[in-house]
Amino acid sequence: MATFLHRLGLGAFRHRVWVTTVWFVVLIAAGVGAATLSGSTVNTFSIPGQESTTALNLIEQRFGDGANGATAQVVMAGPAGTKVTDPATAAKVATLVAGLGKLPGVASASNPLDPKAPTVSADQTAAYSTVTYPVVATEITDTDRAALLDAVAAANTADLTVEVTGEASQANAADIGGPAEIIGVVVALLVLALTYGSLVTAGMNLLTAVVGVGIGALGITTLTGFIDLQSTTPILAIMLGLAVGIDYALFIVTRHRQELLRGRTPQDAAALAVGTAGSAVVTAGLTVVIALAGLSVAGVPFLTEMGIAAASTIVVAVLIAITLVPAMLGFIGLRALPRKLRAPGAAAAAANGEGEGRAVYRRWSATVTRFRVLSLLAAVAVLAVISIPFFSMRTSLIQPPAADSTQAKAQALIAQHFGAGFTGPLLILVDGDNAAARATTIAGSVKNLPDVAVVAPPTPNPAGTAALVTVIPASEPDSTTTVDLVHAMRDSFDGQDGVYVTGQTAVSVDVSQKLQEALPRYLILVVGLALVLLVLVFRSILVPVVGVLGFLLTIGSALGATTAVFQWGWAQQIVNSETTGPLLSLSPIIVIGILFGLAMDYQVFLVSRMHEAHAHGASPRDAVITGFRQAAPVVVAAATIMFAVFAGFVPEGNDTIKPIAFALAIGILFDALIVRLIAVPAALSLLGRAGWWLPSWLTWLPVLDVEGAALEREVPATPALENA
Repeated sequence: MATFLHRLGLGAFRHRVWVTTVWFVVLIAAGVGAATLSGSTVNTFSIPGQESTTALNLIEQRFGDGANGATAQVVMAGPAGTKVTDPATAAKVATLVAGLGKLPGVASASNPLDPKAPTVSADQTAAYSTVTYPVVATEITDTDRAALLDAVAAANTADLTVEVTGEASQANAADIGGPAEIIGVVVALLVLALTYGSLVTAGMNLLTAVVGVGIGALGITTLTGFIDLQSTTPILAIMLGLAVGIDYALFIVTRHRQELLRGRTPQDAAALAVGTAGSAVVTAGLTVVIALAGLSVAGVPFLTEMGIAAASTIVVAVLIAITLVPAMLGFIGLRALPRKLRAPGAAAAAANGEGEGRAVYRRWSATVTRFRVLSLLAAVAVLAVISIPFFSMRTSLIQPPAADSTQAKAQALIAQHFGAGFTGPLLILVDGDNAAARATTIAGSVKNLPDVAVVAPPTPNPAGTAALVTVIPASEPDSTTTVDLVHAMRDSFDGQDGVYVTGQTAVSVDVSQKLQEALPRYLILVVGLALVLLVLVFRSILVPVVGVLGFLLTIGSALGATTAVFQWGWAQQIVNSETTGPLLSLSPIIVIGILFGLAMDYQVFLVSRMHEAHAHGASPRDAVITGFRQAAPVVVAAATIMFAVFAGFVPEGNDTIKPIAFALAIGILFDALIVRLIAVPAALSLLGRAGWWLPSWLTWLPVLDVEGAALEREVPATPALENA
């Protein structure tokens, strides 16, 4: 692979005009496709074959196309001491309901004061109207939704409090872009400029990453015209593609600059950088792709689509790194180095000397390896303590709205006047012969189950072949008590054909349970992959074990910190989080997949230099110090960039993506600064020569030269720096 990549890098450098032109044509084509072929994204989560999803499909068949239409609950409450049934207040309610029924896109708006089907609180101080749309929430236009919100806002006066909640009131698409994301990119540029000492090189690095993420994101946007993708998929792809795109280019450009300082021409330096560091980039990228594609083991179609879409962005980032980066290096020539190092004498002095920055890393690694037991115990203890909240982590598809939103205020009014469970009703579908009578019997039995607040009379379909029973839990939709109620209802119906429990709350329970069951399998998959990969790379048993244990600490601490902030509410102001509650069901498995790939990137890049030094005869401790001094500066710079990019999506980010971005940012921070820079060198120095031992019965394993060391020995250095 190293030889092939060397030739590819050399060809890209020589034919840089053509390579650059092709990539920019691809970027323009992706932009045209996104502008002309794209469709809308979705916010709904369901799994084909699950009981709740099957029931929703049956409801649509039995009750008509609009049976599963989106709804909104418009809550009305008079001033303290005033009843909504008072003549003056009742007239305002009637006027509001009449106006809601005439809003664009609305099929109907129920009258809460209708004597036949009243929806008034027991103390008669509040009521709510159910606004129904004939389409699902994702098909409600922004104009229609804005009309609903404007009507509610206009009716909200001192004489009548009016708020709205429900899926029909919530925006479909997640927002992309914003000041915080731009700040993350600016921070990345500053880190690159400080690392390179050259604004030209930093700008080139960032430009190639932007091209890659642009192609990936625009391609995913184009894909929305043909398949339904989750609204968070483009954001996830942008966030991940930008981070790895910058880092992969950083690895190659850093190696290119090292070869320039050793006296190679820009052409030879670029080719060798792609052949050596590019091998590590391809290996790292393949690891991330496999981890993301491996999300399919969960058996959840929308998660599989998200994983494959994000993996495609990584593939583009890798291709950009091994083709467009060397092409751009051909354009900038010796300007890849700071001006003061372009003179042959200065370059040789810099190549043979040790700057203050590397001296700091040498002293750091010497201290860590000297006090290796204390360093290892301290690193493990810190991450273990941070991981404690992980064991109380809860997940759900039902996410609370922002505290100051009309949805949150409406839910608070419903919980206060009606009960917490009214915001997440459960539906029982009875399908088949004699459905109405069976539904009546079932409704009577459900009333006796724990945590049931209200059971409405059955509603049969016109043909009499199906009936719906609405059950209002006594607890919030995302509570464990409601989850237990769903399971209790299903257990009570066991053995009865044609009886299903569904509704958005039941869908959330089913999807969350499916993901929780898949999480251990997925964790075993990625841990097993890590062991195999690291055994091939380092031809050792204990080094991979150290790397995997470090990865597990990273996962535990990242999810633990995320649970403490977004579920427990610690340090909410720092991340600008307005709500607390269970994490999104998708978060843990997505975070594990992404952090796995990134952690292995750092492990391979850092430890491979230590392995190379040990192979050349250095003692175990000296090999750790030497490899650390060479690789740690790049790992720190790469981690800082990734942290900045991920953290940029936290303060003003979409509520769905914010916890994921936080977990990735804090996970990268813990992995790079604690696991890779403290725990790994301490553990390897503690293991000594045993750390690099490979059993004789495994010597047949192929040598996976991810750093391209053999290629480096084959390519002689040129005598001096020359102008490109």
